[in-house]
Amino acid sequence: MNRRDFIKSSLGAVGAVFALGPMESLGADAGDQKVARIALLSDTHIPADVQNDYRGFYPYQNLLKVVPDVVSCSPGAVVISGDLARLTGELGDYANLKKLLDPLVEKTPVFMGLGNHDNRENFLKTFQQPAGQKLPVSNKHVVVINKGPVRLIVLDSLLYTDKVPGFLGKAQRQWLEKYLKESDNTPTILCFHHSLGDADGDLLDVLRLFRMIEAVQKVKAIVYGHSHVYGFSRFEGIHLINLPAVGYNFNDTDAVGWVEAQLTNQGGNFTLHAAAGNTGADGRTTKLTWR
Repeated sequence: MNRRDFIKSSLGAVGAVFALGPMESLGADAGDQKVARIALLSDTHIPADVQNDYRGFYPYQNLLKVVPDVVSCSPGAVVISGDLARLTGELGDYANLKKLLDPLVEKTPVFMGLGNHDNRENFLKTFQQPAGQKLPVSNKHVVVINKGPVRLIVLDSLLYTDKVPGFLGKAQRQWLEKYLKESDNTPTILCFHHSLGDADGDLLDVLRLFRMIEAVQKVKAIVYGHSHVYGFSRFEGIHLINLPAVGYNFNDTDAVGWVEAQLTNQGGNFTLHAAAGNTGADGRTTKLTWR
């Protein structure tokens, strides 16, 4: 089976992403279980020029607005899944990002992945000691986050700066396979930037990743961005959670904002905080149960 047929059959007729309706959910409540509250952000696209705009959105102002909202929810951690910078990952982009994130960093650790508009060297110059347990994967920024009932692994899908496709690469996939074999059975969520379809701008080694994790029961979900669309799908019972963008949307029907996740060892509640764009689903909670 080739890559395209595998992805189509795995994700089913709904394709890579489907949006839930107003009253839809996919699981049970967290109840009295231990809960890890995680703020999930993506595609901040912070520019060096604070007046830079795209489609009428100002990414700098959007994050400036979102940060107090995130702080007010008192998350135990914040994860940003890539495209931190506007286009080419300039030092000025990351300097502004660092300034905007300071109120968050004072309250809770902020973990960051890298996307196709990031520059790994410039990111590490600005964030010289990024949060998290950094793992020794050559030329990749990989972080493991242990938060109570769950574990999050932030992977690096940056292939080339300012070129659309993403790639985990053999070394990172081998590291992940070994780590998953040797780690305990804590429910694990993979986080990275690129989307999981078959377009030329998606994650190019998604087929290899799916084949690796489909039988690894501790892997419960994948969180990603890139498409600037909020939606959910599944692969072999693994939840695929596509985050909205903070910076801007590509279509007027999509929200701009972030997601508040309350995670247990049984599942999670995911609440959309829509700051701009289509705000009709603001406050909507989607409930997922782990496989």
